[in-house]
Parts: sequence; C-alpha cells; structure tokens
Amino acid sequence: MSSQRAHLITAVLIAIGIAIMIVAVARQRSIPPTSVSPLPQGRAQPAPDFEITMYQGQDVVGGQKLRLSQILARGKPVVLNFFAGLCPPCRAEMPDFQKRYAAGGKDQYVMLAVDIGPYTGLGTREQGQDLLRLLGITFPAGTVFDEDILAGYQIFGMPSTFFITPNGMIVRKQIGLLTPDQMDAYISDLLRASGAK
Repeated sequence: MSSQRAHLITAVLIAIGIAIMIVAVARQRSIPPTSVSPLPQGRAQPAPDFEITMYQGQDVVGGQKLRLSQILARGKPVVLNFFAGLCPPCRAEMPDFQKRYAAGGKDQYVMLAVDIGPYTGLGTREQGQDLLRLLGITFPAGTVFDEDILAGYQIFGMPSTFFITPNGMIVRKQIGLLTPDQMDAYISDLLRASGAK
C-alpha cells in the first residue's frame, strides 16, 4: 500500500511540475520581445555621463578615451547603442545601423556602439571587437570599464538603444531589437528634437 501511495505522490508531483512549466512558458510568450519608451513631451531625461574607451572611430568622436559629454559637445545628437559580442539580437540589428550610418547618417548624428558584454555575461571585449569586424561595422564603437553603466542607464535587456540630443537629454530609449522602420522613425524624431532641419 505504501508503494502505491509513493507512486501516486510521485505522479501528482510530476503533474504539478508539468503544469508549472506550461504556465511559465505561456507567460514568457506573452511578454513582448522589445520594450520601447518614448518619453512624454517635456519629460526627457539627462543622459548619465560615462567614460568610453574606443575600439574604432576615434577620428569621429575626438579621442581614444573620452566621456559621452565630450562627444555631445561636438554639437550632434547621439544614437547610443549598448551591445555585446555574443548577443544575437545585437548581431541582427547592427547591420541596419551600419546602413543608415553609411547612407549619410554620419553627417547628421553620431552613431555610437558601446560594448558591455563583460558585464552581461554575453561576451568578452575581444568578442565584441570580433563582432564589429565580422559585420563590417565602421561607425564609432568602444567599451566601458565600469559596470555602474548598467544601473545608470537601467539596462534590463540587450541590445539597448538611447536617443540623445546634443544638450544631453534622452528623448527615447528602447530595450531590445529595433526594426529598420523603428530606426528611421526614432532617428527622425531625435533630429527634430535636436533642432535639425
């Protein structure tokens, strides 16, 4: 009798476990893969300043090691994209950023990719640089040596992109993959917010 009871208890526990997994999968599928946040008019937020060590594009941003505020002081808005070498969505969206940069975006704004792979468990700095080479990325990119950047920008997913006016205000942020149409729309919004004609 105790053997039958043990089998019954085991069967019930397995059934409960399966039910919990089904609920968890259903909830996970209901969560949207990206989270975009257009900040309400007049509610732009200051972009936290931080130091960047450049991998490439030093001639565009003005140095090998510099702060975001120094890049903004050059008078152009910044599309700030946090990426990692082993992040599949980062790999998927970077070529679209490259197309916009090569098609004239570099004259209107600074496209800046910052590798935070070492702080997200998604790759080393070497893997971040390898990704840039593999994809043929030519816009400015670098890394940071301070993990406080994650809290400062409230980075809860990868990639994360921030649209920053020349006066250092974040007018839009997106956690997750940007589609080409979103890129076009959000960059246009950034240019308008920055006073570009």
